[in-house]
Amino acid sequence: MNVGVAHSEVNPNTRVMNSRGMWLTYALGVGLLHIVLLSIPFFSVPVAWTLTNVIHNLGMYVFLHAVKGTPFETPDQGKARLLTHWEQLDYGVQFTSSRKFFTISPIILYFLASFYTKYDPTHFILNTASLLTVLIPKLPQLHGVRIFGINKY
Repeated sequence: MNVGVAHSEVNPNTRVMNSRGMWLTYALGVGLLHIVLLSIPFFSVPVAWTLTNVIHNLGMYVFLHAVKGTPFETPDQGKARLLTHWEQLDYGVQFTSSRKFFTISPIILYFLASFYTKYDPTHFILNTASLLTVLIPKLPQLHGVRIFGINKY
């Protein structure tokens, strides 16, 4: 029995990305970021698209793949404190709808950024490197793996 706990989930991090309106809010947040960057006078359209992609992927990497644990007190004996948010998502089940959405969204943003920068080599390299930093940690083979011991504790 969990006295004083208002939710019925063992770990609310596992279900938050499936909550109502989360995907729409996420897409609107990315769109708002892009509009803010476009409104800065000295940024050209290609620079704004590249910055949107890089800032989005940096934020996604930090919040989904670098930060570990949960902000909630969970009765799971500390198992969640060793996992990133991506590893906690949907109780670790691979290929769920929310995992697919958060895998496809940086790819779509990458395609848009590449198209609007007209595949300029500098922008293309920056966008590709940024995409790979968020796609590689999402691979099922890397679930729970800490490369070179980074983020082990």
